[in-house]
Amino acid sequence: MRFFSPTPFVAALAGAALLFNTSAALAQGKMPEDKSKRPSPPAMVKTTVGSTDVTIDYSRPALKSREAFGSKTPLAPTGEVWRTGANEATTFTVSKPVKIEGQMLAAGTYSLFTIPGATEWTVIFNKTAKQWGAYDYKAAEDALRVKVKPKTVAAPAEQFTITADKTGKVALLWAKTEVDFMVK
Repeated sequence: MRFFSPTPFVAALAGAALLFNTSAALAQGKMPEDKSKRPSPPAMVKTTVGSTDVTIDYSRPALKSREAFGSKTPLAPTGEVWRTGANEATTFTVSKPVKIEGQMLAAGTYSLFTIPGATEWTVIFNKTAKQWGAYDYKAAEDALRVKVKPKTVAAPAEQFTITADKTGKVALLWAKTEVDFMVK
């Protein structure tokens, strides 16, 4: 009498489950653990403003012949919440309470989102620091929102870049757009 051997069937089923789980993770935007291997590599900006440490942790998408902002399939659509970078939401950490564009923000770590606009941007500091992108963003968790004006720069930035200096100026640069806000 010949018995059915489940080994090939179980192996095929396990392989299919592994493939499905990997595909599902990639579809949700999850990337490999080695962040330096990502298409949008990680970056960190650290500065001290007065006696306050400021740290911004983000990922740097590149244009690669795509549109950064606007209405023709942009990477950061105008009028919509953007993660302000790529991969995990950008985090903004301050060691002491600060004023952002004149408004108080408590010490802590926040996710940094923006809403790009042609003549005005909204910069958002959200209490839920650990998020993937803006998929689970909830406005009810916003600690602070400030409005700032974008400006056009002469030299376009291929890769999204954030800078911060000791004067408290934080600049978001991508394509021909620069958006600044002040930390005091």
